[in-house]
Amino acid sequence: MYDYDLLVVGSANADLVIGVERRPAAGETVLGSDLAVHPGGKGANQAVAAARLGARTALLARVGDDAHGRLLLDSQRDAGVDTSGVLVGGAPTGVALITVDPSGDNSIVVSPGANFRLTPEDVRAAAGLLRSSRVVSTQLEIPLESVAEVARAVRDLPDGTTRLVLNPSPPRPLPEEVLAACDPLIVNEHEARVIVGGDLQGAPEDWARALLGLGPRSVVVTLGAEGALVASAAGTVRVPAVKVDAVDTTGAGDAFTAALAWRLGQGEPLAEAAAYAARVGAAAVTRAGAQESFPTAEEVAAL
Repeated sequence: MYDYDLLVVGSANADLVIGVERRPAAGETVLGSDLAVHPGGKGANQAVAAARLGARTALLARVGDDAHGRLLLDSQRDAGVDTSGVLVGGAPTGVALITVDPSGDNSIVVSPGANFRLTPEDVRAAAGLLRSSRVVSTQLEIPLESVAEVARAVRDLPDGTTRLVLNPSPPRPLPEEVLAACDPLIVNEHEARVIVGGDLQGAPEDWARALLGLGPRSVVVTLGAEGALVASAAGTVRVPAVKVDAVDTTGAGDAFTAALAWRLGQGEPLAEAAAYAARVGAAAVTRAGAQESFPTAEEVAAL
């Protein structure tokens, strides 16, 4: 019996958001809206998104002993996330500087802060959380060696049924042991290109096959307005997008990943889980912000 449907191992940031008419070119200054501060970070976002859908969720992360850290802990607890795995101190809380244009597209610069103090030793110390979780989801806003430790820990669990989901963002080349543990590896086109290590040839189906050749058990390629593609040894399947009027895309990918991970843990096939995740991501972009935009299961059902 698992205590958690999903354990998220990853980053927790304060999102500092400014709306702009257009993003500045090099050397240019533009005026923006008043600064808004929101709880964010890919790990914290995924944990809140899953909990809001009804998943029993825990977070393993590190924040600073500061106002931003308290904001993040409060947002997790308010969503129903178990924060017993959140470590406090070692550096200031991570910060993301985000500009959002009128179309809802965003540009993000991250100062990792305490996120880069989440060590492999911290992961090993959280062995009980890993053993108690049906699915573990992680990203690359924490040190790669800590992600590799998560992959080893999941691989070595005695029952062999815990599943690892990885969204390699921000992207970088991955060691074989991490790729081999992914089920699935979730990437957009830019992330796929970095992981493959060169130009992507052909259609998204070809990209997915190239990624599978690197070792993951399954792959999901997100395609924006074109939906997504799921791939495994059984073949590839296209998942259509859900058409909505986008307000702000911040956090939409995290909502997609969290929903996919949760539904996989509930036993859904990969294509069905991805179709549900597409609806969750679509609902998220209809509202401003990251965690504030994440829908409940009832809101997804009504979409």
